[in-house]
Amino acid sequence: MAEEVKLGSSKPMIATQQEMVENRVPIPYRDQCAHLLIPLNKCRVAEFYLPWKCEVERHAYEKCEYELVMERMLQMQKIRELEEKKKKKTQKLQGAGAAIPLTPSPANT
Repeated sequence: MAEEVKLGSSKPMIATQQEMVENRVPIPYRDQCAHLLIPLNKCRVAEFYLPWKCEVERHAYEKCEYELVMERMLQMQKIRELEEKKKKKTQKLQGAGAAIPLTPSPANT
């Protein structure tokens, strides 16, 4: 039974490509949280980028990004654990045949 890690995010893409293009969302920010970035950027423009004005929108966007990062970290941890299991398994299989030395030892040692 081979274990696999499901790659990608469990969060759905809510904002469409067309919406992101219309709202000029930069390409690096077009992820599963883009639907929260669009109203945040509109609020920022309307409030002249005053940092205390769009706290609710900013908090929602940052929480979404944090959850994405944590999900990727968990996926990477699972991948590392599976690789470690595979490595131990191959070492165990190789260790069983390593009991017989490949080169003979000299008689007078």
